[in-house]
Amino acid sequence: MKALTNIEVEEFLSANLKNWSYDGNYIRRDFKFKTFIEAFSFMTAIAMEAEKMDHHPDWSNVYNSVRINLNTHDSRGITKLDFDLAGVIDKAFESFK
Repeated sequence: MKALTNIEVEEFLSANLKNWSYDGNYIRRDFKFKTFIEAFSFMTAIAMEAEKMDHHPDWSNVYNSVRINLNTHDSRGITKLDFDLAGVIDKAFESFK
């Protein structure tokens, strides 16, 4: 899969994934939950979807916070697959609000 240009990434985020940022290597979003159990449950839900997509996030969890970084290692950049997974992640997060 071909990596997108920085401009393509920025434009897509601006139009479709407004809560995500881009640092030149990853698209990133931080999530906050009421409890550790909610944060871990969110990660479990994402893990199941990521496995189906065969695309796995770089993430960290501290108590009620989850940080997710996405890129496509094989393509050495951001691809449509990252945007697709970010959309799945955003949809999953809605169920925790």
